[in-house]
Amino acid sequence: MLASIHPLGERARHQRFAVTVIAYALGSVLGAAALGAVLGWLGRFAFGSSIPTRAAVLAGSATVAVVVDRAHLPIPSWRRQVNEDWLAELRGAIYGFGFGAQLGLGVVTIVTTASVYLTWIAATTTANLVVGAIVGAAFGFARALPVMLSTRVRSPADIAARVRILHSWDSIFGRVTVVSEAVVAFLAFVVAVQ
Repeated sequence: MLASIHPLGERARHQRFAVTVIAYALGSVLGAAALGAVLGWLGRFAFGSSIPTRAAVLAGSATVAVVVDRAHLPIPSWRRQVNEDWLAELRGAIYGFGFGAQLGLGVVTIVTTASVYLTWIAATTTANLVVGAIVGAAFGFARALPVMLSTRVRSPADIAARVRILHSWDSIFGRVTVVSEAVVAFLAFVVAVQ
């Protein structure tokens, strides 16, 4: 979506960028919040009220995520992205919301990092519908940021530059992801052994 939803593209499709990006962000946040809520609710049945058990599951899962992402091991994933035909067939608010919801879920398109699965395990280990929804909403918001920050795209050169910049940050994002997973593993371990 980084090269598809931006002011230049929306103008060419006779859509309003603001409407499309707001719908995209809403779809991403609401879709992820809904999944997080369901997983948090299901976590009550899977883990009950045992905080040490839930923390141990989260610590173990985060440790696995660190190993997988650090070693660049293959991650189970779909081999599909969103349907780009929607760009020509639907209104901006509709495809914006649909793309946002799919990408906000994180697991119905190509998964590139174990942190996506870790997020949903974290939502489940909250064993709480509301807290699971908050975990999901935060994930959905983070997934919407790249599109929300494309307001300055005015030419094809801007699109190419933006994609190049984001790709140049891949290794930084990768390190931040692994460090974040390690912090989650450590903190969850501390809670589990108390």
